[in-house]
Amino acid sequence: MISKLDDYPIHQITQPVAYTASSDRFTYDRFWYNGFARDGSFYFAIAMCRYPNLGILDCGFSLVIDGHQYAFHGSRRAPQEPTETVVGPFELKILEPMGRHRLIIHPNETGIECDLVFTPRTGVIEEGRQTLRNERYVVMDAARLDQFGFWRGEIRYDGKVLKVDSRETFGIKDRSWGIRPVGEAYTGGAPIDSYQAVHFMWLPVHWENRCTLAGCFEDASGHQWHTDQAIMPAYEASFEDGATFPPINDEDGKIWDGRVDHELTFEPGTRRATGGIIRMNDKSGESMEIELEPIQLFRFKGIGYMHPEWGHGQWKGELAIAGESWKCDEVDPLALENIHIQQVVIARCGDEVGYGAFEQMHIGPFEPYGLKDWFDGAPG
Repeated sequence: MISKLDDYPIHQITQPVAYTASSDRFTYDRFWYNGFARDGSFYFAIAMCRYPNLGILDCGFSLVIDGHQYAFHGSRRAPQEPTETVVGPFELKILEPMGRHRLIIHPNETGIECDLVFTPRTGVIEEGRQTLRNERYVVMDAARLDQFGFWRGEIRYDGKVLKVDSRETFGIKDRSWGIRPVGEAYTGGAPIDSYQAVHFMWLPVHWENRCTLAGCFEDASGHQWHTDQAIMPAYEASFEDGATFPPINDEDGKIWDGRVDHELTFEPGTRRATGGIIRMNDKSGESMEIELEPIQLFRFKGIGYMHPEWGHGQWKGELAIAGESWKCDEVDPLALENIHIQQVVIARCGDEVGYGAFEQMHIGPFEPYGLKDWFDGAPG
């Protein structure tokens, strides 16, 4: 099947671009973004993903504000054209590659609408390849890029209008693709114990003149099997047509290679940090210590992650959309769908003050913080 992308010299295999190199049903290609106010008064996240071997394109938008979380969910049969990034009223536009992106959610029955533009203030961070196996097959094999920027526009929800000011609204764009568990689990064959403890922490921070990223995966013992660390120069961001954007592969950016240390305090009975320190380390001996103060909480189920009904890659029919909301303090923090979170944080490093989003997903035992079972809370 030929698509618009086949007009570009980008082919990696002797097939049209629309065909995947792998027949793995868990193949995915995702857009992900967040946006948050400097003062933590609101946070929103956006996701859209194409599952070429499942024939599904789904999306989500979710906003936390005033103690409530609002969520828009959408899913459709994936169009044959990969550049068609539309699910009903949800329309994602790449105005310039590695430049401005625009999300429009047109008026619809959920009452959740938006018109938002992201523009970058940094070049792109290429994270390392993330690969995880169980005893039989590859569970995850993913590539990821990150880019820092600002948002402007407006969001409509619950009969209200939120103006998004680019001077006060930070954001991160995250594109990832490869293989990761989506849709229905594998069935059949000889039974195996396919569950593994996975602990993921990810911290992008906007500072005045630079942006930093620290991320890691660990197993139940605290062994760190993957890390990403970067320090990127920050530039003036422009929302205008014809603007010049930061260099995609910025030669002044630094990629560190070393352990990401963490000393976190947890709210007893949950798997959520109430503060702590993230320490970036490079093999050169350089380090950077970042103190975290969380000020707003977002749950990833708002954009489909582990959602019991709107989980990623689930067949919902030719086209389906839905909206929902809940009070943030009335959910079970240890339910599977509520464990994956991000918190807006005020970050401090010496005299520097920054604003970031600290992501945590702790599934299974975790020796460093006294988690003994799959879904127990931290000890008091």
